[in-house]
Amino acid sequence: MSSSTKKVLIPVAHGTEPFEAVVMIDVLRRGGADVTVASVENQVGVHACHGIKMVADTLLSDITDSVFDLIMLPGGLPGGETLKNCKPLEKMVKKQDTDGRLNAAICCAPALAFGTWGLLEGKKATCYPVFMEKLAACATAVESRVEIDGKIVTSRGPGTTMEFSVTLVEQLLGKEKAVEVSGPLVMRPNPGDEYTITELNQVSWSFEGTPQILVPIADGSEEMEAVAIIDVLRRAKANVVVAALGNSLEVVASRKVKLVADVLLDEAEKNSYDLIVLPGGLGGAEAFASSEKLVNMLKKQAESNKPYGAICASPALVFEPHGLLKGKKATAFPAMCSKLTDQSHIEHRVLVDGNLITSRGPGTSLEFALAIVEKFYGREKGLQLSKATLV
Repeated sequence: MSSSTKKVLIPVAHGTEPFEAVVMIDVLRRGGADVTVASVENQVGVHACHGIKMVADTLLSDITDSVFDLIMLPGGLPGGETLKNCKPLEKMVKKQDTDGRLNAAICCAPALAFGTWGLLEGKKATCYPVFMEKLAACATAVESRVEIDGKIVTSRGPGTTMEFSVTLVEQLLGKEKAVEVSGPLVMRPNPGDEYTITELNQVSWSFEGTPQILVPIADGSEEMEAVAIIDVLRRAKANVVVAALGNSLEVVASRKVKLVADVLLDEAEKNSYDLIVLPGGLGGAEAFASSEKLVNMLKKQAESNKPYGAICASPALVFEPHGLLKGKKATAFPAMCSKLTDQSHIEHRVLVDGNLITSRGPGTSLEFALAIVEKFYGREKGLQLSKATLV
């Protein structure tokens, strides 16, 4: 690793907001930073919000003497409180500030951690809306999606995390690198605007009681997409089953984030689902496409006129070669759209065609998940969650 490689610390705890943490890790790693994910708990396995399980690279207690170019705090409760109460982390962040290096925080963390630690005095900062009053007691509170004041960068919540992370790529690695990283993310052109979906051949998506949703993951799956889908659908109170291909519940995603599934696909196969939805990621999509078990489940789902969906590389690499897009309009990751037989509707960020839903990439993943919520629960529920996540 080059001596000029920028080092980034992202601490996590039980109750950390997983989408925020994963986007931060993913985007900074895309930028070429050496990102260390450190658990402030006494174990590397962390139970983040919404039942999402991830595994940190190390314990914070083992790296307290390390020097980082940037320390980034995710939000989430009770994770934000745990980070605030972590004395070794407080010491590291304060030293970071004294030494003139970058500190960043999102969601509740600017108010709970940075504010409590006295880092924001005389500074402009932003945070998750319900913490603005607390923030105003220790900083000049502003409602920006991302706020930069000197060496402190703050942001608001899940829906602003990608902008926040790209901003930090720029702060750390320069404008050119930020542009290079942001392009393939397929970020929203007008962040904060009401999300939209394009729908053809409208049908209602039915379920009894609670929607049963299967989200397969594999080594190489795109972690931002997987976590966005799981996070948002669990917020909507759907029963989401995360199933790992292979023989291990632990999956190493495309940017080396370690996610832990609920069950193996072998176990998940025994049940039926109201929706099977695939994240993207090149390695993950290739694994899905070569899984006879998963492909058979998808074909059965389609033949039963039950909803199925995919984002990023998966529509092109899984659905297309297995005939799951026959007679359907779909979209996919821009660089993968040439593999689609029918490219007439590829420009749409989220496309629903009857019981099929497809989308483009990491930057469309929250919209994709909200569209699924809308199909099961209605537009009002989708907009409610959109507001809560600041999409």
